[in-house]
Amino acid sequence: MTGPGTGPEELEALRVAVRALLSRTPGPDAWPKLCGEIGVAGLGIPEEYGGAGAGLPEVCAVLEELGRTLTPCPMLGSSVLAAEAVLASGDEAAKRRLLPGIAAGTATAALVWAGAQGHWDPTAPACRWDGRLHGEAHYVLDGADAEVFVVAARTDHGVGLFEVDPAATTRTAATPMDVTRPLTTVLLDHCPGRPIDDRADQSGALARARDVSCVALAAEQVGSAAYCLEQTVAYTKQRVQFGRPIAHFQALQHRMADLYVLVETARSAVWAAARAEKQQLPLLAAVAKAHCSEALSRVTAEMIQLHGGVAITWEHEAHRYFKRAHGSAQLLGQPREHIARLVALVLDPG
Repeated sequence: MTGPGTGPEELEALRVAVRALLSRTPGPDAWPKLCGEIGVAGLGIPEEYGGAGAGLPEVCAVLEELGRTLTPCPMLGSSVLAAEAVLASGDEAAKRRLLPGIAAGTATAALVWAGAQGHWDPTAPACRWDGRLHGEAHYVLDGADAEVFVVAARTDHGVGLFEVDPAATTRTAATPMDVTRPLTTVLLDHCPGRPIDDRADQSGALARARDVSCVALAAEQVGSAAYCLEQTVAYTKQRVQFGRPIAHFQALQHRMADLYVLVETARSAVWAAARAEKQQLPLLAAVAKAHCSEALSRVTAEMIQLHGGVAITWEHEAHRYFKRAHGSAQLLGQPREHIARLVALVLDPG
């Protein structure tokens, strides 16, 4: 059993279990098994709503492993982003109605939030509410297969969250750079919605969902970066130039040493944020998202350079990680946006 006080041995056992399952069952078929055998979908959801009552470290341990394999599944979009928005909303009835299915992995939820410019601003969602929902949201994670939408919308009293039947919307699959991370555009035209605690401004719930999800995404980025570095180091030991493996060349050793430091500092940023106190989470989440985005982008670029010509072929996996790096860097806010947020938090911590 995992929980907020889970130690390194339990986290390592969780990682091993997830990695073993992903090696046996790669691709989309892994998700039902991850939910049924390990219960990953409910790790971050309290026990009273059908979850495991674990914490962000456990979620990050799973996301690291999913990042290593680029496994397409609704862990980030449904089990973290949408679930955290519902949890932070303060609506007990909505939590009991929506979270058990998400925790079991039998229902997928999607948070409908950002506009075409890709800004995940908690105070300025793309849609609006005037008794009905209007607007078009972009970059919706798991939107194509979701059984329920949680829509963020501007209201006369601030920002609200609304439970929406996807059948009442128009869904259009986007054409993402990273095909392993499907994104959807959702059009709401006089769409009915069920308010989630309409007595309170929900911008704080959105901010909390963004911060938690940024840490989870950063963990995924670290998993991808670590895998890419491992594969690159292994390749340099095999590729021979001038009569010896290129791993023997000091210039390449320096480059790979720099990448190792980059990956490990990114991992440190993730785990500092995953274990942060609530008041420190916004600051450390911004650090993790900005640094891990940069780390994965650099490692994947070096992976292509150090593999040489084979890395630019369609058959090699390097391009998949390179595309994931650039897609993930834009998701939940670009690094420069989080750096600006970090500056504001440091200069005005209140």
